[in-house]
Amino acid sequence: MCPSANPNFRKSSYSGGQTQDCVEVADLPGSAVVRDSQHPDLSHLEVPASEWRALIATVRSA
Repeated sequence: MCPSANPNFRKSSYSGGQTQDCVEVADLPGSAVVRDSQHPDLSHLEVPASEWRALIATVRSA
């Protein structure tokens, strides 16, 4: 992730509303960034946009 990027994280819709165990996702040009909502200051996982779309399609079809 580019140091100047200021991603707008949102809570994953698959996290549910009754728990604190969730992830946050932000869209960047060409990638998606995922982080733990309980520790947003720690590391994140950046995934190429094509791979993110494939993951979401697989989850939705399951």
